[in-house]
Amino acid sequence: MSVSGKTQTLTSHHYNPINSIHHKHISKTTNYFSIPSSTHKLSLKKTHKISSSVTNNTDSIDTTRDPNSIIHNLCLQGNLKQALIILTAMQKLQLYIEQETYIALIDLCERKRAENEGRQVYDSIKGLKIQLGLKMGNALLSMFVRFGNLVDAWYVFGKMSERNVFTWNVLIGGYVKLGCFDEGLGLYNRMLWAGVRPDVYSFASVLRACGALRGLIRGREVHVHVLRFGFGCNVDVNNALVSMYVKCGSVGNARLVFDEMVERDTVSWNAMISGWFENEEWFEGLKLFVNMVECFVVPDLMTVTSVISACGIVSDERLGKTVHAYARKHAFGNDVSVDNALIQFYSSIGDFEEAEKVFARIRSKDVVSWTSMISSYEKNGMSEKALNFYKRMKIENVEPDEITIASVISACASLKLLDLGIELHEFAKTNGLISYVIVTNALIDLYSKCKLIDKALEVFKLVPNKNVISWTSIINGFVINNRNLEALIFFRRMKLSLLPNSVTLITVLSACGNIGALMTGKEIHAYALRIGLGFDGFVPNALLDMYVKCGNMKNAQNQFNAIEKDIASWNTMLSGYAQRGRGQHAIDLFTKMVKSDVEPDPVTFISLLCACGRSGMVEHGLEYFKIMKEDYGIVPNLKHYACVVDILARAGKLEEAYLFIKKMPIKPDEAIWGGLLNGCRIYRNLELGELAARHILVLNEPANVGYYTLLCNFYADNGKWDEIAKLKRLMREKGIVIDPGCSWVEVKGNIHAFLTGDKNHPQRKEIDSILDGFYEKVREIGKLDDSKADVLCGHSERLAVGFGLLNTAPGVPIRVTKNLYMCESCHHLLKFLSKVVRREISVRDTECFHQFKDGVCSCGDTSYKPKVSS
Repeated sequence: MSVSGKTQTLTSHHYNPINSIHHKHISKTTNYFSIPSSTHKLSLKKTHKISSSVTNNTDSIDTTRDPNSIIHNLCLQGNLKQALIILTAMQKLQLYIEQETYIALIDLCERKRAENEGRQVYDSIKGLKIQLGLKMGNALLSMFVRFGNLVDAWYVFGKMSERNVFTWNVLIGGYVKLGCFDEGLGLYNRMLWAGVRPDVYSFASVLRACGALRGLIRGREVHVHVLRFGFGCNVDVNNALVSMYVKCGSVGNARLVFDEMVERDTVSWNAMISGWFENEEWFEGLKLFVNMVECFVVPDLMTVTSVISACGIVSDERLGKTVHAYARKHAFGNDVSVDNALIQFYSSIGDFEEAEKVFARIRSKDVVSWTSMISSYEKNGMSEKALNFYKRMKIENVEPDEITIASVISACASLKLLDLGIELHEFAKTNGLISYVIVTNALIDLYSKCKLIDKALEVFKLVPNKNVISWTSIINGFVINNRNLEALIFFRRMKLSLLPNSVTLITVLSACGNIGALMTGKEIHAYALRIGLGFDGFVPNALLDMYVKCGNMKNAQNQFNAIEKDIASWNTMLSGYAQRGRGQHAIDLFTKMVKSDVEPDPVTFISLLCACGRSGMVEHGLEYFKIMKEDYGIVPNLKHYACVVDILARAGKLEEAYLFIKKMPIKPDEAIWGGLLNGCRIYRNLELGELAARHILVLNEPANVGYYTLLCNFYADNGKWDEIAKLKRLMREKGIVIDPGCSWVEVKGNIHAFLTGDKNHPQRKEIDSILDGFYEKVREIGKLDDSKADVLCGHSERLAVGFGLLNTAPGVPIRVTKNLYMCESCHHLLKFLSKVVRREISVRDTECFHQFKDGVCSCGDTSYKPKVSS
């Protein structure tokens, strides 16, 4: 094809977009006709009438008229079937068929989307072996593009003896419409080389392709062409430019185009407003909408719907209600898409009563209407209402879609409704919804929360295109099910193919904190900073929490100083001091917090009271309980009362603690009686302890294994072996199983787990050998007694510490995390070890954080002997 403008027939070596199209775009192939060297006429020059004997199926047609005219009239009437009968009869008689007749038939086939009939007309033309002129070629090209048949469209394009801008536009538009954006842009370039001047329709298709490909550089080149060819003031082209820049993420350039537009229509405003919204610049979009109204531009349905949705996202109640009033005043109030947006808006601002009113007014509720209500209730923690709406939806015989099913499964996960969740899983498989990643992600979450992590893993493995949410869901599932090591392994796998988001990082940092994986947590911290998420959302607080749980208060303090602190940051640091029994540190931090004009919340006082209790600071604790109510107006909940009982019980004030419980304005729960029982265990008060035990056995439903462990320890400390036997029998009847003792230790960046009684560890002999020597020395001083009282401890932390001593250099701290309560014998052993080996040994159990150094524990032995101060 020459640049001079003379069009030549495309041969096989010319550019052919067909070669790069996926097979799904290719229609069935045909036997293509060849172009003769000389131009042929359409048929015989002589015109004949149609004999009634030939047209036995066309008795109602006037046979005295020219058959070409008859076909034209039938096409005008939309009677394609009769028109094709006449065409067939003319072919049999070899009558003259005008070019305009073929064009009329082609146009009718295109309008009716009659692909088979269009093929019949096309075959008739091919049989004539003629060169395709401009009008007929364009008609065929347009028809095949409408059918999505780019193979024949490309062939017709190649056979055309002449082409104009419409020819190029139709083919370019066809490729772009089918998603072949690169091919469409290639054709656009060839059009320019052929010397064909683009028009409005050319730029509309090409700019759409640039936007779809996020091809900002190519989009800017086309923008230059727009200006060069004099379309800079055309409103349609400018609208396409705005949309292109928005799709490419360059909303600033889109705004520049918008601001320079001489003429704007509603489409212009919508393109720019939705552009802000697509790039999550919600307030900018809403400001532009207000500006649109001030310019007396009437919003349309698209404007109203998008603005209502944006108001819901930013919780702009005033503007949302104003737009609602506008929609009701105009015809938009009856449109279901507007009502669906209103449901989501009112749900987002917590006005579910109004959301239900909007829902009730919808005459023809579609699946989006129902799903909007179901998902809104589910996202706002009202899972039971979500399920009720789903039941109503089924009664109305509305077929759920993938979003509906995902929302209902999420509601089942929140309520632990496994049976219904499994039923929905089967429904999703039967109805082809299991292929949607949103459904599989919800199923992974369901099985994880129902403690069926292996089932969740099965679902995860079947997901073909796993996204960030898929990986995050399964990682979170491992964390929920206390399989934190696997969570870390899957996180490493995820990074090989996908970039994690902030939620993923928060989840995996929680796993690090749960097992004390400090080095791994530090690596994730560095990784988060490297990918720009170190200060994103809740990640800073997750990092702070990880350092606190791993026992590294120095790094925790550095992180605390580096971030923009909210109430959660202060509470995390306070809980860290509480776990370590550092009451004075907690008090100092609380004072600093108040001076920083940060208002304490109920969680703040739980940490503060806990810190006072574990430090024996009775008077301070009672004073904070008082000012919590009087100075900050915080109504104490059961956790606050449990902290006060713990403060009194740890200090040996058992009768005072019991009287406090009796005077409580709310019914005490098992945690409060558990605090009293723990004090009775420490001070060997059998009578009051048994009273607390009876209350725990009544209240502990569903059974919490932790309280049964506490009861066993209490009876063991008091030599009540018969009671222990009864308690274990009761546990068997209720199906209560105490997890085997497990401890984790991090050595050289790798996490090692040790189970109680595990003899298979490759270094078990060396570990036992190094510990046996210490056992004898501690027994000599009467501090090691592995009696029945210590059986529920498991002693797995001893193996972890022994492994750490074998595999780390002298002086390196050893940090262990344990899933059970540490017994007194292990506590004494590790105190002794820290002094002999001159190392810092940290153990975080279910009770608190123990930091052993030079023969002293940071907990002050408050769980094993009384410690009281003011």
